[in-house]
Amino acid sequence: MMHIRECIVSAPGKAILHGEHAVVHGKVALAVSLNLRTYLKLKATNTGKVCINLPNIDTFLCWDVSEVKHLMPCSRGKQMDLKHLDPELVKRLREFVGGANGNFDTSNMATLAFLYMYLSLFGSGELPSLTVSVWSELPTGAGLGSSAAYSVCLAAALLCASGAIPAPLKEWEHTARWCQEDLELINSWAFQGEMIIHGNPSGVDNAVGTWGGMLRFLAGRIIPLSRVPLLRILLTNTKVPRSTKVLVARVKDKINKFPTILTTVLDSVDAISCTCERVLLEMTCEPITGEHYNVLEELIDINQHHLNVMGVGHPALDTLCRVTLAKGLHSKLTGAGGGGCGITLLRPETDSSVVQTTIQELKDCDFDCWETSIGGPGVQVHSPLSVKEDILGILNRY
Repeated sequence: MMHIRECIVSAPGKAILHGEHAVVHGKVALAVSLNLRTYLKLKATNTGKVCINLPNIDTFLCWDVSEVKHLMPCSRGKQMDLKHLDPELVKRLREFVGGANGNFDTSNMATLAFLYMYLSLFGSGELPSLTVSVWSELPTGAGLGSSAAYSVCLAAALLCASGAIPAPLKEWEHTARWCQEDLELINSWAFQGEMIIHGNPSGVDNAVGTWGGMLRFLAGRIIPLSRVPLLRILLTNTKVPRSTKVLVARVKDKINKFPTILTTVLDSVDAISCTCERVLLEMTCEPITGEHYNVLEELIDINQHHLNVMGVGHPALDTLCRVTLAKGLHSKLTGAGGGGCGITLLRPETDSSVVQTTIQELKDCDFDCWETSIGGPGVQVHSPLSVKEDILGILNRY
């Protein structure tokens, strides 16, 4: 049974501010929400079909509800264990989605996550016919949490539709958020989606998508920080492909080869994360000064040098740092490194002409570049009035 006829939700991407790679070795990492968002529209229908539209990855699929119902294991009641996937349902869905060749690309994995949540949340009763359409401002495969933002949106919309959590939007509101208990349930289901897509995720990406702001990640523990300032940044995608697994292994080899040197570097990165956290907290409690930004910029520079020492830099990232420094701006890689993405801090007083010429110069290097912010809200439900016109147009097309 559907408890709502229609809803629009969104969730942010994520960036690592400090602590990438060091976090693998028991050090603090700071993950922040990225105000490039994924939007999802869920609409109840009376077609007898369940449909998913993912125009970013050219995926448009529809099934008869009766066809999907047969995929539910007979013995299965409503799922309560959110720490583990149901292996029987995953197996059936993999065969259904992947077909005989078992080919699993981005489209297949996104479809699998959707059907798993849909059947798990509605499967104990009559399956509703509905259409889910998703549009994202995040590039896929760039280490910016695009799959987690998708999983968070799916979890929030389907939990609302199934009545497991209330729809928090009052008719006079443009946006609304859920209470802590409901956010925890959204996060648990989003983690299931991430397990389907990635196998063994850390849980950081879906936590950032759920809570937004900034999270402190240490030895598997994720602590959302209650208050952080909204910081303007440039986000640059060098479009240089890289393998996270290879880069993590490269850092490990370096630690084994030079343990006394690299241990000191990792300790320093840990101190950078903790110092940054302290400065950001200060910025929410007292008037923000130029000195706060001076410290944040210096921490960015020091950490970027450390990441180069660890062996995860790349000439494209050096170019990003050089181009932005010529404008008085400070950049570092974010995520795995070896290419991928970088972030550049913008001060409040940075002139828009400087920002625009910097973006153009980075685009001239064949990079993608966006002006955005970090530290914004997590998963939200929207009235159509609060959704950007172009995105609403895309979501309403399906």
